[in-house]
Amino acid sequence: MLHRVLRWFGAGTSLRRQLLLWLLLPQLVLWLGGALFTFKLAERYANQAVDASLSQASRALARQVKPMGTGLLIDFPRAAQDVLEADPADKLLYTVSSPPGEFILGNRQLPLPLPQSVPEHPRLGEPYYYDSQVAHPQSGSTDRLRVAALYLHYGDADGEDKGRTMLVQVARSSANREELARRLLTDMVLPLSLLMVLMTMIVAAGIRAGLAPIARLRSLVEGRKPNDLRPIELHVAPQELRSLAHAINELLEAVQSNVQAQRRFISDAAHQLRTPLAGLKSQTELALKEAAELPGEPALRERLQRVHESASRSAHLVNQLLTLARTEPESQGAQSRVKLDLARLAREVTAELVPRALQAGVDLGFEAADDSDGATPLWVHGVPLLLKEALVNVVDNALRYAGRGATVTVQAGSANEHVCLSIRDNGPGVPAGSEGRLFERFYRGTLGGNGCGLGLAIVKEIVERHGGRVCAAPVQPHGLQLDLIFPLAH
Repeated sequence: MLHRVLRWFGAGTSLRRQLLLWLLLPQLVLWLGGALFTFKLAERYANQAVDASLSQASRALARQVKPMGTGLLIDFPRAAQDVLEADPADKLLYTVSSPPGEFILGNRQLPLPLPQSVPEHPRLGEPYYYDSQVAHPQSGSTDRLRVAALYLHYGDADGEDKGRTMLVQVARSSANREELARRLLTDMVLPLSLLMVLMTMIVAAGIRAGLAPIARLRSLVEGRKPNDLRPIELHVAPQELRSLAHAINELLEAVQSNVQAQRRFISDAAHQLRTPLAGLKSQTELALKEAAELPGEPALRERLQRVHESASRSAHLVNQLLTLARTEPESQGAQSRVKLDLARLAREVTAELVPRALQAGVDLGFEAADDSDGATPLWVHGVPLLLKEALVNVVDNALRYAGRGATVTVQAGSANEHVCLSIRDNGPGVPAGSEGRLFERFYRGTLGGNGCGLGLAIVKEIVERHGGRVCAAPVQPHGLQLDLIFPLAH
């Protein structure tokens, strides 16, 4: 039953609490057992001390009653009685009776020994000790006593009093004995309690030190990104944790092998599809030119146009997959990062895309966020090729979906140790509430255009690889703004 209770208590709790419970609970049980044993031992020693004093008092009192002829001579002056009864808190009660039961001297309230306290034929000259009670009818109270009973033989061996017995009883209140036992218990249990508290602190510190490698392992795993599959290093960990870390590393290695195989497949497939799709696109363009010279073939021209759009969209998808493969951590590891001016890069990308904007009927421009000429450099650490790819994707996405007659503005600025690139358009925008999903792979905010849903996902991947973040927000009265935020390089 106790095991079930402890198992229920440990369910769902931390390992540290369970270890503390299993280590401290036995200590608590032993402490309680030790306290009980200590109290019994203290009570025993207190009884021995009280019994020794009662034995001395009973023998001294017996010496004051001397046989004389056929009677007893009591040599017990008043001064001696005052000495015995001097302490009201520890008053000594005494009774002399002969034969036992017939009162001669002392206190009549003191009862005779019970049969279970004294044997039927007691040994003479040997005191017997037992606990008893004396009632006080006036106050209605009862005192617990510790009593010593001493049986003595008196009378001449040849006289008529041969074989007569005298009983001497001396009693003390149990209050002082219990107080002595409590003091002994306090003097012994208090150091034990302090020792237990000290041991608890040492055990808690030992558990904390022993579980430190587990906390370190947790921090190594919690602080990782989902695509961080590097092995875990725990060289100084205990053997059990090293085995666990080795098992986790084997799992990470297997997952990394599968992920790399998938990435190689995507990259190889994209490379293999790139050439035939480019050829198909060229052939459809030639076929469209030839079909334009043939009168009365509108259906043929419409089919060729659809084939050309499909080829263009497939070629765009393949290029996006290749770009996505370059943004993966393994590919980034082979590319060196440099310190570059992001404002200058944004101006250059904007200038390069102006012809495409004119073809799409969109007004594309660049401006600085602080209303200056934009000549102030905005330094960041990154891979120039990837950052340019991100800017091209996000601006190209705005040109594709803003629509003819729209305005697209690229803005660069810095604030709070960050560089922010904003691409804002006044096009139709996206449905309300879908801004957060624009950066998901293969998600398209609109059914128009020939996009594949990977452009903004590539942008998000590149920005996060550079320690930044992306966000989207609607523009009033209509339109969309995308922000690319990077840490400023000093």
